[in-house]
Amino acid sequence: MKRSPLLVIFVTVFIDLVGFGIVIPVLPFYVEGTKFDASPRVVGLLFASYSVMQLVFTPILGRLSDRYGRRPVLFFSLLGTGLGFFVMGFATTLWMLFAGRIIDGVTGGNISTAQAYIADVTTEENRAKGMGLIGAAFGLGFIFGPAIGGVLSRWGVNVPFLFAGALSLANATLLYFVLPETVTPDHPARASAATGRWSQLLNAVSQPRLAFVLAVYFLFVTAFSVMTTSFGLFTLYRFGFDAHDTGWVFAFVGVIGAAVQGGLIGRLVKAFGEPLLVIAGALLFTASLVLIPLTGPHTGTPALLALGALFALGNGLATPSLTSLASKSAGAGEQGGVLGVTQSVASLSRVVGPLISAALIYSAAATLGYDGKPHRMSDASVERTFWVAAGIMFVAFLLAAYFARAYAGEYRRGGAVAEGT
Repeated sequence: MKRSPLLVIFVTVFIDLVGFGIVIPVLPFYVEGTKFDASPRVVGLLFASYSVMQLVFTPILGRLSDRYGRRPVLFFSLLGTGLGFFVMGFATTLWMLFAGRIIDGVTGGNISTAQAYIADVTTEENRAKGMGLIGAAFGLGFIFGPAIGGVLSRWGVNVPFLFAGALSLANATLLYFVLPETVTPDHPARASAATGRWSQLLNAVSQPRLAFVLAVYFLFVTAFSVMTTSFGLFTLYRFGFDAHDTGWVFAFVGVIGAAVQGGLIGRLVKAFGEPLLVIAGALLFTASLVLIPLTGPHTGTPALLALGALFALGNGLATPSLTSLASKSAGAGEQGGVLGVTQSVASLSRVVGPLISAALIYSAAATLGYDGKPHRMSDASVERTFWVAAGIMFVAFLLAAYFARAYAGEYRRGGAVAEGT
């Protein structure tokens, strides 16, 4: 495995996610501040506009990276992300905020291109280990980003956006001078994208093996999104945590996840193979979702942290394994496009999950005649989101088990028997 390019990709994704994480805790205060005086609904629309743009454009960026190379797509996407942050940081009207988020959403779907780069420079035996670096960068980026955003906001609520923009430009500069291109003129991806256009990509996505992987991935991320959307409410109502306390819980979970995906996943895949790790990850995640609502003051914070570590372990085992399986389910000529579709599925899940969570909480609050007091809706609304997420994850477990049985002959430990679909 080529260490140097993987290190550059890790740093690129990490810096990109730090920039994204910086704005998460700041955006609501920025939008609802005196300059814009927008409603919470507008905040939700801003987040949604970014997700919808990523849903649409991530496969396009992935396919463009097949045709023109990973390096230029990553470079220009980082420039676009920087531009989006600067537009938001200097915004004077509400439409400029939406323009900034839309620009960032269109150009920011570069994770699939980074994953395609990893597929280019890793063997099948090391594919999941390489994909685990993306997960580790995600975890660490979401740990450091919000903390940096909170500190920078003391100098002005728009300062985190300007810093994130500068960080993206520095990231683009680093990538331009350090990262070598992997899609050479004779690379299968270039020929496939130039001659087959989208037909070969559509053919790859329609294959049953990849369809199963995408279905499991969709359910997995949807359940994860349902859980994360309601987790802050649960810790507030059950433990009396504030945003600071819950942030430390997520930081703990992020460290566990980064350790699993950045250090252990490669050895585990070689020992057991990706399909079994997806099954184990889904089962661990299901168990954590069932047990978390049973915690409270009577069990103490250690029980919550232990179950947080359990779902971090489940996520750390399954996510890079699913990405690796998606990569192995496509030929070398469709890596960027297929991984783009995979990330698009994740983006769709991140839209669906919060909607499910919001619907469950609202319906429970209406049933209870919610009067604005947190204790009136704690058990009926927040707990049911965990039960529903557990049910979704259990379906993912069943599909993963069927996948492992149906395609057992096509995989060996650490790699696929045959490339392509």
